[in-house]
Amino acid sequence: MKRNSGRGRDNRWKGRDKWIIRAELILLLAFVCAALCRELKEVTKEKAGYNAAEEDGWTSDVGEAVEVSAAGSYIKWVEFHATCEAMAAAYDLDVASCQEEVPLHWIELLAYVGAKHGGKFDKNSVREITAAGEKLRGGETTMEELTEEMEYYDYYLEAYSAVLSGMVGEFSLMENGKWNRYYGLKAFSPIAKGFDYSHYDDFGSSRSYGYSRPHLGHDMMGQIGSPIIAIESGVVEALGWNQYGGWRIGIRSFDGKRYYYYAHLRQNYPYAEGLAQGDVVTAGDVIGYMGHTGYSTKENVNNIKTVHLHWGLQLIFDESQKEGNNEIWIDCYELTKFLYRNRSEAAKVGDTREWRRVQEMQDPEVEKHCKKDTPMIQ
Repeated sequence: MKRNSGRGRDNRWKGRDKWIIRAELILLLAFVCAALCRELKEVTKEKAGYNAAEEDGWTSDVGEAVEVSAAGSYIKWVEFHATCEAMAAAYDLDVASCQEEVPLHWIELLAYVGAKHGGKFDKNSVREITAAGEKLRGGETTMEELTEEMEYYDYYLEAYSAVLSGMVGEFSLMENGKWNRYYGLKAFSPIAKGFDYSHYDDFGSSRSYGYSRPHLGHDMMGQIGSPIIAIESGVVEALGWNQYGGWRIGIRSFDGKRYYYYAHLRQNYPYAEGLAQGDVVTAGDVIGYMGHTGYSTKENVNNIKTVHLHWGLQLIFDESQKEGNNEIWIDCYELTKFLYRNRSEAAKVGDTREWRRVQEMQDPEVEKHCKKDTPMIQ
């Protein structure tokens, strides 16, 4: 057997040293390149007039979130990323404190977290909402003090109010022959209680019928004829056929900020009996029935493959945003999950295809609107 000489070992160590030196040089070069890239990025930002708020998600790809026009300032872009869990935590604090000396407002709590993190919500958001609520209820601080250093709090408060302001408040339910008054969630899931559905976050996915476009709503897959529920009280603003949405309903909130769009309703029997454009509906009412109509210039055609409800929520800060290139539609997936806690029960009307809500509700906002629109008798 041959023995290795000391000279051979020296050569191997020299070869190993060369590889170590090469590795160190490569790491040093990578470090220098990374530093140069960071410096170049900062220079580019400065030349382009970089605004840190853009990375926080409060401005749009085409400019500022707030537009100033001859008619004044209004919000032209909103992303709503509040999670179901964050909404639930803020809502529970709101309801729990509604009769206290310092009542909490769930939209303010959500706007606080939104402004703090550039509109982003994560697993820590519930903890932050709970901690802020405890401080506010204990008198340690006020919402004004909590948000005084937040430059964009007012923006988030207005944006989130546009999404949620009609959903919590006072209402009355008919129970055992009498009206009982409550404070809480008075908005409903868009599909009646007892009717199963499946869904996932499909906002922004591509659609190709007619032209290539993003999906600006939320799809809930279910069975033909499932009763569709008015999420919020409002006025029926649109009713009839649309080649993209099939038989559809558009309901505008009383404050004018929200437009609820329900599409692909049932062939031959899409709407609740007697529903007409201009009608006032109460949250929880049955307004139509699930189907798969649409994708046709010819009326009453089932060209959608999957039976589902498409519902969308458009925000309107200025009437110029109602139709056109300035429309604001939000992702409703997390909101749909939150609204699941309040589902309106419906019962079939005899041998007909009609369904009606089981528990009647009085919404003070409906009464206010009807009084406002009723001409005074001289």
